[in-house]
Order: sequence, then C-alpha cells, then structure tokens
Amino acid sequence: MNIAKIIDHTNIKADATAEKIKKTCQEAKKYNFRGVCINPNWVKLAKKELKDTNIKVVVLVDPPMGISPHSKRMKICRRAKRDGADELDVVMNIVELKYQRHKKVLKDLKEISKILPTKVIIGSGFLTDTEIEKASQIVKKSGAFCVKTATERDPLDRFELKEKTKHLKIMRKSAPGLLIKAAGSIRTLKDLKMMLKAGADVIGTSSGVEIIKEAQK
Repeated sequence: MNIAKIIDHTNIKADATAEKIKKTCQEAKKYNFRGVCINPNWVKLAKKELKDTNIKVVVLVDPPMGISPHSKRMKICRRAKRDGADELDVVMNIVELKYQRHKKVLKDLKEISKILPTKVIIGSGFLTDTEIEKASQIVKKSGAFCVKTATERDPLDRFELKEKTKHLKIMRKSAPGLLIKAAGSIRTLKDLKMMLKAGADVIGTSSGVEIIKEAQK
C-alpha cells in the first residue's frame, strides 16, 4: 500500500502563515499525499502551490461543532469552490444532532454536498455510540462520499486511540459504501495502521511527513 495516497496532509492551525501553508503544500508534493487540508482563507494559495498535481485541496468548514447558521456554511462552501477547492470537510451541526433534530441536520448536509465532494465530520468525541451510529446514517443519506471522525481539535483527543477504533467500526457498520476518514491524534505509523485495521480509508494528520519517514526506515 502507498501510505501517502491515503493521507490528507493537514495544517488547520490558527497561527498558520502563508509561508507555513506553502511548506505544507511543498511537503504534499514531495511525498505525493492524497490531499492538503486547510482552513478556507488559504484555498487560493494552496491551489496555486499545488497547480499541475493531482493533490486535492481539502477545506475544513465550521469547526469544531458545526453550529454556524446554514446560510453562512453555504457561503463558506461556495467561496471555497470559487477559490479552487476540490473537497469539503464539513463539520456536522453537532448540537442539532444531540437535540435529535435529524431532518434539519440532513437538509443542511444535503445542500452542502451538492456544492463539492464532501466528507462530513461527525465529531465522534462529542457523541455517544448511538449518536455516532445515527450521525453516520445521516451522512450516508446526505450525498456525501465520506464520514470522518473529527477535526484535530475536538474532544476525541482525550480518548485513547483504542476508543477511536471503536468509533470507526460503528461508522463502518452504520454507513456501508461510504469512505471513512480518521483524524485527530494520529501521529505515528503504528497509529495509522491501527486506524486502517479498524476500517479507515483516509487518514487526516499533520504528522504525515513523520509517518512517511518512519515507514521508509
């Protein structure tokens, strides 16, 4: 397996600068990662840096809870498309999910998923096992192509990775046919392999370079 081709090389830090985003993109080109995951304000720069490659520009939308108004979320996604994004990593409205406003959550995601190929972040660290199951089912109905555990900044980080493997298995069972993306606290080759064994297809990590170097030893 070409590990690099399943990694979305991630830089969603609040203190990211243009130079740091350029560096992230250069690393992605050097190792031929699947994609570069960034905040919306860096899309144009990333698209320029990744010109003439097949590396996807992936945009994180509305972390960490997905609670912005639907109109604002749509505006962010449409702008990302205009700026050159290839995929959206959109956080589900986790508060609405917890209040069991499932139709509202689904409607929001259906409209977003029509803009660009979409992965939906369910924030599994916030959720019970039952909520993870329901969230995954909603993603399956939404038209998104992938369900994702977390951003790199949600409560999933407080769990052992073993807990995350349980979440991935629930997601796999509840959303058959969708890709599964694992993210948050995946920092070593061992971590990555654990996620793949549990059912992940794509890995989101800011430690992609270190993982590849470890794999090459």
